[in-house]
Amino acid sequence: MKTIRLSAGIVLLPLTLLTVQVASANDGTPVAKTTSVILVQDNAVLAHLDNAVASLTKGDKSATTQELQAGITGLESQAQAQPTSFKDKLLAQASKLKALLPLIPTGALGNGVLSKAVSLAKLASGGSQLEGILAAGSLLGKGSQLTSSLSGIGGALSALGGSTQSSGQSLVSTALATVGKLDQGGLVAKAAEPAAKTQVSSVLNFVKGVL
Repeated sequence: MKTIRLSAGIVLLPLTLLTVQVASANDGTPVAKTTSVILVQDNAVLAHLDNAVASLTKGDKSATTQELQAGITGLESQAQAQPTSFKDKLLAQASKLKALLPLIPTGALGNGVLSKAVSLAKLASGGSQLEGILAAGSLLGKGSQLTSSLSGIGGALSALGGSTQSSGQSLVSTALATVGKLDQGGLVAKAAEPAAKTQVSSVLNFVKGVL
């Protein structure tokens, strides 16, 4: 009987911990942590896409295929995990990348074509991230998260070049200067929030136009 009681005690401990964790989900902190985890996962997706481009440049067809497939899977997962208005755009970019997979073994896929496709996919991913943060409500304390997403969009725009780059970078730079104040706290952060929402929305509208 003592052994049975000991086993029950061992089982009850994790259940108690789980109960505490679920109950704490009603406050604001776990929500912020969840957003951070999603951003980390999305950044991993972008890393796979970048690795695919780098591998193609090196002529490593196998690595290119593996990295691109991982990136595509990540984009599809992001579309399901973050059901924003960018969901269809994410899935559309994932489909376009899938269409490139058969070209890799034959050597018919050029680096420029893949780079552009990856940049558009990164725009869709960054847009989904931004919209998710914006839809969550208050932006106070989310400066670093917004900066990460905006920087990713800026990088994708740079790769696309042309008028798209110049117009988009101007919007991104303006937004970056403002969202950086959101982590300062106090009146500075509160005063910056309305402008940050407007500027981030402008970036989102621009990205949607590009896609």
